[in-house]
Amino acid sequence: MENFNIILAELSAAGKELSQADADRLLQHIQKAKKVFVAGAGRTGFMSKSFCMRLMHMGVDSYVLGETVVSNFEAQDLIILASGSGETQSLISYANKAKTIGGTIIVVTIKPESSLAKLADFVIKMPGAVKDYSPSSKDIPTIQPMGSLFEQCLLLFYDAVILDLMAKNNLDSTKMYGKHANLE
Repeated sequence: MENFNIILAELSAAGKELSQADADRLLQHIQKAKKVFVAGAGRTGFMSKSFCMRLMHMGVDSYVLGETVVSNFEAQDLIILASGSGETQSLISYANKAKTIGGTIIVVTIKPESSLAKLADFVIKMPGAVKDYSPSSKDIPTIQPMGSLFEQCLLLFYDAVILDLMAKNNLDSTKMYGKHANLE
């Protein structure tokens, strides 16, 4: 499949722009947080939910903002907000509220100069293209529609962080499976 191979090549090129130092710093924040909250809108939100699920499988007290069952946010907590553009209003609202409470705000975005990124304690620059990508933009070139490249990079970055966390915590899939849903 030609398009599949093009997408893999785009991901490979984008992956070279990811920072191990950013992944390590995120890992440290997750390990010291009392609770971890994640959010993103649309498909980016699905990637964030996937990350939250893996954190839960590892025994991390983690929540998806916007869901019905969410704990209260406190000063010892971490909020990870993902937005390609960094201008998603609901996430800016979460960041503003979290800022008044305390805790740590991490933003994962293509645009480190965005409104959301300006509210963060730490910004992770993610490769990709925003929804309105055009060949004349400075985003990574992509044949994919809208924010697909960002969303794919986000999922793979989050999965790589999970692998790093597993190694640090001496976990493997067998141990994590004990927290997997069993009413399916």
